[in-house]
Amino acid sequence: MLLTQSTTPIIGWIAILLGYVMQFIFTALSFFGIQNIGLCIIFFTIFVRLLMFPLTIRQQRVMKINQVMQPEINKIQKKYRNKKDQASMAKQNEEIQAVYDKYGSNPTGGCLQLLIQFPIFLALYAVIRKVPAYIPQVKALYMTAVTAIEGQTGYIDTINTIADGLNSSYVSTLASDATSNEIIDVLNYFTADAWQQLSDAMPSIADTISKVSDQVISINNFALGINVAQAPGLRLSIYLIIPILAAIFQYLSILNQQQPSSDGNSQTASMNRSMSIMMPLMSLYFCIIMPAGMGIYWVTSAAFQFIQQALINLYFKNADIDKMVEESRERAAKKKAKGKKSVMDWLTNSSEKAEEQKKAYESRNRTVIEIANMNLKKINGSAESMVDPDKVDTSNFGEIGRNAYLVSRYEKEHNTRGGKK
Repeated sequence: MLLTQSTTPIIGWIAILLGYVMQFIFTALSFFGIQNIGLCIIFFTIFVRLLMFPLTIRQQRVMKINQVMQPEINKIQKKYRNKKDQASMAKQNEEIQAVYDKYGSNPTGGCLQLLIQFPIFLALYAVIRKVPAYIPQVKALYMTAVTAIEGQTGYIDTINTIADGLNSSYVSTLASDATSNEIIDVLNYFTADAWQQLSDAMPSIADTISKVSDQVISINNFALGINVAQAPGLRLSIYLIIPILAAIFQYLSILNQQQPSSDGNSQTASMNRSMSIMMPLMSLYFCIIMPAGMGIYWVTSAAFQFIQQALINLYFKNADIDKMVEESRERAAKKKAKGKKSVMDWLTNSSEKAEEQKKAYESRNRTVIEIANMNLKKINGSAESMVDPDKVDTSNFGEIGRNAYLVSRYEKEHNTRGGKK
């Protein structure tokens, strides 16, 4: 079903929890006589951002420590720049790991926070995109219209025809046996014009549709006539203020997050410049094609991130780096004492096991070849190399002997045809 709450594992569970938050905010605002989805999205976004604030602080701390130790890692990488043999690469990894141990950090230190934040973002998207699925009061409002619509002849075709005119990728064509939830999912993206078309197409229930649509439009109207269900699109309108603000705050947020390269690395500087251009452009594009509700979330999130990052930068500017490193080292020591392994340790162990398996396979392969060659020497004598392999009679070799002979021939042909000497 299109409108049903997300059933994706983890993301769906988080979306249900966030849905309760959205419902609470809507109910709280309704108590003060305010029913506005756009305002709910703003408070909702701020709440979730505050919820993830501890993770953000931790990630920033890891980034700060990594910035301090980066010059040491750069020296090691420069030292082994032209050494590509296995022994040198292993030595380089060993020295880099020693630096991470010195600072109580690891290469994947900031990944956990990103892994946690990603499903939360997807859950946010699911809730904001399907507000009626998570706020019972809003769904009940739509159901008043749907109950009346389902009593009309050819209502599915009528809704599909109007929906096609919306030119929205978020609106799917309804099947002939569409459920009430699926109908609500389509009506959720109806504009004022679309509701009027529906009312004109069903005159017998026009009063019910008009009453519901007035309430829905009132709830969805955020400010300056912006409807949260309508996408700005590439047209000159007040809606363009959303993607423009999203791009501006995204740009300012990135500038706040970027740290100067401690060793003057031109590649890092170039990457920073690219991010400063690409991310705001992506924000601009997505907020143009997505419903304004998602744009409001994006603007609020980017603005909050900008302010948050400014405060974090101020905090770390006066922070005692040596104390941070010492605390990081203590945490790493405690984890190690408990037998916990980092992602880097797991990858290193996996790599070592793979190398051991490779060597064992090569050893077994050499043993088979040696046995094959010994059998051939017994069969052909010292003149083995003069015997035409195609004329050798293998009928009396036995199964093992024949297999050994075939392996030997394959190895010899492979080395010759493969260009090996």
